[in-house]
Amino acid sequence: MIEDKNPQRTPLSEMGEFGLIDHLTRNFQINNPSTLLGVGDDAAILDLSAGATVVSTDLLIENVHFDLSYVPLKHLGYKAVMVNLSDIYAMNAKATQITISIAVSNRFPVEALEELYSGIELASKVYGVDVVGGDTSSSNVGMIISVTAMGIASKDKIVKRSGAQVNDLLIVSGDIGGAYLGLQVLEREKEVFKVNPRNQPDLTPYSYIIERQLKPEARKDIVELLEKLDVTPTSMIDISDGLSSEIIHLCKNSKVGVELYENKIPLDQQVISTCEEFNLDSTTVALSGGEDYELLFTIKQDDFPKIKGNPNLTVIGYITEPSNGMYLVTRGETKVPIIARGWNAMTGSEKEENQENAD
Repeated sequence: MIEDKNPQRTPLSEMGEFGLIDHLTRNFQINNPSTLLGVGDDAAILDLSAGATVVSTDLLIENVHFDLSYVPLKHLGYKAVMVNLSDIYAMNAKATQITISIAVSNRFPVEALEELYSGIELASKVYGVDVVGGDTSSSNVGMIISVTAMGIASKDKIVKRSGAQVNDLLIVSGDIGGAYLGLQVLEREKEVFKVNPRNQPDLTPYSYIIERQLKPEARKDIVELLEKLDVTPTSMIDISDGLSSEIIHLCKNSKVGVELYENKIPLDQQVISTCEEFNLDSTTVALSGGEDYELLFTIKQDDFPKIKGNPNLTVIGYITEPSNGMYLVTRGETKVPIIARGWNAMTGSEKEENQENAD
């Protein structure tokens, strides 16, 4: 395939705000009966009377949350949706609608936004959600994306962070640490490219962890699996800031302690080998890496036989009395206080949380 050295670049000013919105959302389809009116009017019309309404919103800001030197715009659009759907699923709810608002500088042509929205469209199709509105604006600091996700759930099925009870089992879906390591690989290759722009990296050995960073998947399937197994978690949260940070959130909100077992934390083989290459401790990466968007939840011990042996779920610890504190039980059978060095969105740097200080 011959690369087009002069791709078409249509200035945003040629379309105007409303023309641009119509152009970017022209292929969006309605998937849910609760969407009575989507894009195209002053406001969307939704009928969410089927259950309690769950709403979440997130901002993604260029050079804070993503770097377009190695993040394809289509992947970015997809990921922007996943970040928000993950929050809905973490409430044990069904995601139904999203709104998308973007602010961009004049360096982005219409074709760039088409790529972004193609990722949004793909995500909405795969996860069965409707894009029902949004806005576009100009920006002096690059690209800003704001997504709001909505969902529904039966009131008796909604799961909060505050329901964990003593002796509950602590469970995580999938494996963790991959997204952080994928970011490390991409950042390394970016620095190599700066030195030698002709360098073409072979990223094949890192395909899994790079996909975990660039194209994460929200765990809708886990919510559906738990319903099928007739298991309602007592508490739940998604892993966006790192395992230890989310454990602290659950424990603080539920007013309980925890024992987390290092040898139970699920790690992909590519995570282990890449940690060795980068001289990183795999447990530290799993605890503080973030952006895995797996689900972390607790269940009653009576429900353990229902999930036992399921390859999608791993029991990694159990809930204790609050006076026992929050501890990692190492492979050497020593107890270490859980401290989270996750991402601080307000400062763009790492934050530290522990048993006395958690937001």
